[in-house]
Amino acid sequence: MHTITIIGAGLIGGSAALDIRKAGFAQELIGVEQNPENATRAVELGLVDRVLPLEQAATLSDLILVAIPVTAIQQLLPSLLDLVPPHTVVIDLGSTKSLLCEAVKTHPNRAQFVAAHPIAGTENSGPAAALEGLYQGKMNIICEKELSSAHALSTAEELFSLLGLKTIYMQPEEHDKHVAYVSHLSHVSSFLLGLTVLDVEKDERNIFALAGSGFASTVRLAKSSPDMWAPIFEQNAHFLSHALEEYIKHLQHFQQCLQNGQTDQLYQMMQQANQIRPVLDGIAQIAPGK
Repeated sequence: MHTITIIGAGLIGGSAALDIRKAGFAQELIGVEQNPENATRAVELGLVDRVLPLEQAATLSDLILVAIPVTAIQQLLPSLLDLVPPHTVVIDLGSTKSLLCEAVKTHPNRAQFVAAHPIAGTENSGPAAALEGLYQGKMNIICEKELSSAHALSTAEELFSLLGLKTIYMQPEEHDKHVAYVSHLSHVSSFLLGLTVLDVEKDERNIFALAGSGFASTVRLAKSSPDMWAPIFEQNAHFLSHALEEYIKHLQHFQQCLQNGQTDQLYQMMQQANQIRPVLDGIAQIAPGK
């Protein structure tokens, strides 16, 4: 049984807290939350037992999960590792890894830290968005496992297994490159599709009466929190920019074929895109630890 602190009791941290409580993995769940309304709501919803200042929570805990925007994680990690007792394990759950790992690479307590990214979420945010089972069957990435102590790594792996995550291991740069394509680019696409439709809606008030489930599912991510995603885009600007360049090339080629009446080319592009189906089917088959 652990005393666990959740820094940031929103969708990511709160969902982890629900499953931790359900599994009986913690004797006490402590919240650290800057927003007073979120702090009160997290206790009301049973995500945490109480909310404490960071300095107090850090000294009481043997496991700390950091689930706040990635720029805030980068700023917090060094001082957090200054605070924690020798037995305490710190795990971040951020969606970028290179800058976070760099921030603590030479810290004396680096071995107590595990850099992780559970690839799960919804477009909602805040304590009320927390869901039981959010992580079940999803992928999790641990970076620089060789820099974490055996105790820290085994504690993290036990937690992630309890949450139902399948864990694989990467280096931070490799992680950031891959998630730029499979996660961050899809959010950019959704945000900008939303903007495009809103621009048209200004003049054509009936457009949303025509929107079906395809539009809803494609633009759903545009409801995601800018407080979370702007820092992610900032920290992964290099790889995301390259991903956008390739995406824009495909869009421009599609537009040219459309304008030139090259339906056969459009068909071929869509047929090639259909090849993503077995890739998506295969994601769930990746074995833990591979």
